[in-house]
Amino acid sequence: MSESAAVRLRQAVRRIHDATYERTATGRGLEDADDVAGTFATDGALGFDPFPFLRALYEAGSHAVVIGQVAGIMHGSVELTGDLDLLWDGTSEQAHALRDALTIVGCTDLPDLDRPQVAYQVASVSGDLCTPALSWGAMDVAPCLARAVRVHDPAGFTIRYAALDDLIHMRRSLGRPKDHRRADELARLRP
Repeated sequence: MSESAAVRLRQAVRRIHDATYERTATGRGLEDADDVAGTFATDGALGFDPFPFLRALYEAGSHAVVIGQVAGIMHGSVELTGDLDLLWDGTSEQAHALRDALTIVGCTDLPDLDRPQVAYQVASVSGDLCTPALSWGAMDVAPCLARAVRVHDPAGFTIRYAALDDLIHMRRSLGRPKDHRRADELARLRP
């Protein structure tokens, strides 16, 4: 895979920074995101930089897969975001790797990884850590882990992110207005 997906994400992070540079914090957290605008309209977009955590995941040996709008951006979506959501397999080995990655980036309040979905927060990014045990409607997301796309970031690490068709299916399964809109956009990006 070319480096273009990582480059697209780096460009989007710059656009997020430019668009939020003068925005003041409102106290709206990721849990306050609405189903239309998404997390870009929350304080999560302020200082958003997923790269330290993505590098830490690689260094810790995590096989977590980027999902949500960050994966959409990596496929070419132009909509911006304020969170980094990840899908992981829920095993104890991968829980250990996730804890190591979170520790590398300075997380002092490690989330309970025994749950199918848990929020996390580190210095420059926050989001949800999800496992296939989470209800995804009629979709079985476990195979998405094996089908993940790998891209080498120019800074020297690999990022795993959801394959385009899997991401479209995830979006449609969630069914919120922003998910349908983003699924339609992603469908137009198919080669």
